[in-house]
Amino acid sequence: MLIPDFNTTNTEVATVIQSAVAPVFLLAGIGAFLNVCVGRLARIVDRSRNLEPRLLASRGVEHDRIIEELHLLDRRIRIVNAAVLFSVSAAVLICLVVILLFAGRLVGLQFGTEIALLFIAAMLTTAGGFAVFLYETRLGTTAVRVRSHLLEHRVEDPD
Repeated sequence: MLIPDFNTTNTEVATVIQSAVAPVFLLAGIGAFLNVCVGRLARIVDRSRNLEPRLLASRGVEHDRIIEELHLLDRRIRIVNAAVLFSVSAAVLICLVVILLFAGRLVGLQFGTEIALLFIAAMLTTAGGFAVFLYETRLGTTAVRVRSHLLEHRVEDPD
C-alpha cells in the first residue's frame, strides 16, 4: 500500500511546480489552437448552412456545383473534427503528465518512464492535430479558388 508523504517541504513542492510549468504552458498553446480549430469549424458550418437553401432552388450546373461544394464542406468538417480530437487528446495526456509529476512526489514513487511516454504521446498527438489542420487548410484554400470561367467572363457591350 502506498502511503502519501505528507512531509513534503515547500522547496520540494516548488520544484515539482517548476517541472509542471512547461506542460501547463503547452496546455495554453493547445487551448489557443483549439480556439482556432473551432472558429474554422464554425465558418465551415455557416457556409454549408448558407448553401443548403440555395441548393433547393438551383438546377443544372449550378446545382451540381453546390452539391460538390457541400461534399467538400462535409469532408472539411470531419477533418477539422479530427484535428480537434488529436488536440484534446494531447491536452488530456499533458494533464496526466502534470498529475503524475505531483502524485509521484506525493506518494514517493518514480514515474519518470511513464511521464516521458505520456509526454511523447502528447507530442505525437499534438503533431497529428497540426498535420491534420494543415491538410484542412490546404483543402480549404483549393476550394476557395475562383472558378476560371468567372475570371474570363466579359460583359457584352450593348452597342
